[in-house]
Parts: sequence; structure tokens; C-alpha cells
Amino acid sequence: MATYIVLLGPPGVGKGTQAEILAKQTGLIHVSTGDLFRENIKNQTELGVLAQSFMNKGELVPDDVTIAMVKDRISRPDCERGVILDGFPRTPIQADATKALLNEMGEDLAVVPYITAPNDVIIERLSGRWTCRAHGHIFHEKFNPPATQGVCDHDGSELYQRDDDKKETVKHRIQVYVEQTSPLIEYYRKAGLLVDIRGDQEIEKVTQDLLDAIEGK
Repeated sequence: MATYIVLLGPPGVGKGTQAEILAKQTGLIHVSTGDLFRENIKNQTELGVLAQSFMNKGELVPDDVTIAMVKDRISRPDCERGVILDGFPRTPIQADATKALLNEMGEDLAVVPYITAPNDVIIERLSGRWTCRAHGHIFHEKFNPPATQGVCDHDGSELYQRDDDKKETVKHRIQVYVEQTSPLIEYYRKAGLLVDIRGDQEIEKVTQDLLDAIEGK
């Protein structure tokens, strides 16, 4: 049987980094719904055109369009060992749809790791990020500072702070995440699938905890 995982965690907790590491170490495919949307829209697939029509009107893309994209992606041959879902589901309704989709395939979720960290740790991580204007290189004023303040080490272009990396925006993003996903956290906790993972540890320790959670199921 394949292994299917839903990876949860607020912005800035290291979810994307861990998903990439896990994919390399387990052979599972990292399926990010953000990447899925970009791929479908760029390639002008039927689903991409449909999603874009809602986005152009400032509306949320309906669940059935998103789940169709997920279904298409995880049914490809490279996903036969399983996938790490990142960014979907976001609500209990979407979780029901995910469960139904996997059941159609004769599969089920193995585990739902929930990476968390204190808000002040997340705020420090995100609000310290600076981005290079030319090529998007990322620096951090504490963890990865440039040699010269405000200047990219790689191409000498100006570093700037994206609006969504500013402290007040970061606080709002965390609040929105908690409000939107708390029902989903309870949904998976009641299902016995949720495993809490401390995201404020060394990267290697977080990875090991995630591997232990996956192998323990």
C-alpha cells in the first residue's frame, strides 16, 4: 500500500522545508496545492482555466476544482508510493473530500503531522526575512544575514521586505491560520491521525520526529 500524509502547520513553521526533506528521504511525492494551481494555470489546463476564472473575480476556487487537481496529480505514476499533501485540505469539508478520494483509490491517510511553534518564534523567523529584488534570494537578519546590510550577496541587488513578511502581517497570517484550521486540527485529532510535532527544534530533530510519526503508523 502507498503512504498518504497530510502535513499541517502555520506559516513560518518550516513545513515546506520539512516536506522537501521528507520527500527525499521517503520517496514520497511532495504535492503542494500552491504549486498545483501555478502548474495548471501556467499550462492552461481545463482545471487551470476554471480556477483562474474564479480568481480573476476575487472568489475562492471551489473545493471540487481543487480536489480534481489533487486527484489528477496523485493518480500519476510517480505517486505510486504515496504523497505528502501540503496546503490541502484546509477545512473539515475538504478533509471529507480527501478521504473520499483516497477511499476511491483503495487507500487511506496514514498520519497527519501537525508542526507547531510558539508565535514569537514564528514571528521572528518570518519578520526577519529579506528578499533580493533581482532573483528572489532569501536572507534573514538573524539566521542568514547578508555580508552587507540591504545588499544581496549573490548579485548585488537591493534587499527588500515583502509585505507578508512584515511583523503585523505575520501576526495576522498566524491568527487567520489558527482560526481557519482549528476545526481541521480537531477533525484529525478525533480521527486519531494527528501527531503534534515541535517545530522550534533543530531542523534535523524535527525531521526525525516526522519520520518516527510516519513509521509509527
